[in-house]
Amino acid sequence: MKNLAERVRALLAEPRPWSVTQIGDPVLRRTAEPYDGQLPDDLLRELLDAMFEHLPGVGVGLAAPQIGIPLALAVIEDPAEVPPEIAAERGRVPRPPLELVNPVVTPLGFAYQAFYEGCLSVEGLTAVVPRHTHVRLSALDGDGRPYEVELSGWPARIAQHETDHLNGVLYLDRAEPRSLSTVANLERFSAPPQDS
Repeated sequence: MKNLAERVRALLAEPRPWSVTQIGDPVLRRTAEPYDGQLPDDLLRELLDAMFEHLPGVGVGLAAPQIGIPLALAVIEDPAEVPPEIAAERGRVPRPPLELVNPVVTPLGFAYQAFYEGCLSVEGLTAVVPRHTHVRLSALDGDGRPYEVELSGWPARIAQHETDHLNGVLYLDRAEPRSLSTVANLERFSAPPQDS
């Protein structure tokens, strides 16, 4: 088996957007290995930058296991380009880029919100997932500097979703089973009625 640095170099040589690892692949069900310098600094930087480049038009977060790399790394960035009423309902505000190296999410308070959630590793499906409304995210950035940030609303949801990936958990594990739907059917049946 190739060592991690060789695997990352091979991944970086692939055309983008990458093919995201899908449910059923064992890498998505394992706890990611804590990052402890397994990659040269320049290769880690290149990987994190490439993960951000993968996001636009595809998603708002990506964890390394989703691209077959079993390390505790993830990235988050959300321009929150949604209608104002949806942004207000979901607490969806723009989230500038965050690099998550060995992240830990700690709930703040007991409030939860439940909304439909999807995943790049579970193509075509969506379900309602209750998540903590407020969290503290503690992590390192790609240069090894520790940071803490408090997140609420949709950014808190994204942080919980991505750190779940690093613990071998998919959103379906936390979802309300009867809410499971294809994305197409959710859009079809929850669309507001048109004026005649």
